[in-house]
Amino acid sequence: MSAPSIEAPQRVAGSVDEASAKRPFSPFERFGLSGRLLDIANWLSVAVAVYVLITAVNVIGTGFSLATGDQAETLFGFATNPVVGLMIGIVATALTQSSSTTTSVTVGLVAGGLPLGVAIPIILGANIGTTLTNTLVSLGMVREKESFRRGFAAATVHDFFNLIAVTIFLPLEIMFSLLERISTSIAGMATGSDGGPVAAVLGGIGSVVKGSTKPLAHLIEDSLSFIPGTLQGIVMIIVAVGLILLVINFIGRLLKVLLVGKARKVLHAAIGRGPIAGIGSGAAVTVMVQSSSTSTALIVPLAGSGAFTLKQIYPFTLGTNIGTTVTALIAAFAFDGAAGQIALTAALAHLLFNVLATLVIFCTPWLRDLPPRGATWLADLAAENKVYAFGWVLGVFIVIPLALIGLSTLF
Repeated sequence: MSAPSIEAPQRVAGSVDEASAKRPFSPFERFGLSGRLLDIANWLSVAVAVYVLITAVNVIGTGFSLATGDQAETLFGFATNPVVGLMIGIVATALTQSSSTTTSVTVGLVAGGLPLGVAIPIILGANIGTTLTNTLVSLGMVREKESFRRGFAAATVHDFFNLIAVTIFLPLEIMFSLLERISTSIAGMATGSDGGPVAAVLGGIGSVVKGSTKPLAHLIEDSLSFIPGTLQGIVMIIVAVGLILLVINFIGRLLKVLLVGKARKVLHAAIGRGPIAGIGSGAAVTVMVQSSSTSTALIVPLAGSGAFTLKQIYPFTLGTNIGTTVTALIAAFAFDGAAGQIALTAALAHLLFNVLATLVIFCTPWLRDLPPRGATWLADLAAENKVYAFGWVLGVFIVIPLALIGLSTLF
């Protein structure tokens, strides 16, 4: 019995070494940069990309105000049904493969007049949509039955947790505006005139960031000023969303080059040392690489290889939910004043949802056990018949959301 247990880690270690040998590639290496000069170029580019991200969010807010005037609530009447808003968030995130994009765009729209009652369900939907990436990663193991069983369970435990979290918190939001009330209160204390030193610091940062991004924002707006009226606002939103997609992808690529090795070290050091360490490492790794998709894509192959168990990986995925909220918080600094407060409220709603969901579900024994049980059950089915795996991906992330959106237009 002892021989297999000795050989298995060796195979796992070898697979990890092979994976790490395929290091991410910086675009600046094509210009002959290397070493410290390459690192400087990469970090400066990340800073510039964050600047462009914040500017693009600012442009979305301005464009949305221009396109809708004071009719935002009327124009988004189809999404006042929270379930429809949730489905929009799922589909948008599944299509862009980035919850950061969905939440950043939503923050900009809120600052431009989108009601929080519409925005928060979209943000909750983004939490579900973002789990598609790691589920797709697990499908790469489909030829090896046991690896696929382990990998698919590790991927879908994230799906089940986020689905349960939304099942709990969306009704609470509909009935009591729970997230909106708490996040509004915190944002008010953080940015209001009676918020003390914290409000002064955050307000100062917001003013500086808003002032520094104005030149580029005005350049984009002026370059589109030839387009008449409402159409100009719509084009501004489209251009800004395109910029956000490009910039978030670029930031993720550079941070993989700079930090993915360190992220792996954090991951290996913390996973298996208890749920708190697992959640903390998931949040830390996601903040480091600015992508929950990247974090979970790192862990799913290791689960498939047998390096980590589902019980060890489960807390890590919860941490990635928390870590991915940083992008929306950064995006909120695109605005100051009243717009800044409402944008921060939307970003905080995302953070609060993930923190409260982790506390409620993971600290309640019978709820805590549901995601791994559901993931194990589904993985067992999928390992025997791959139709279940593909049906899960298409049904949860595409078919059901689009069908519900379509039905809402008929009734």
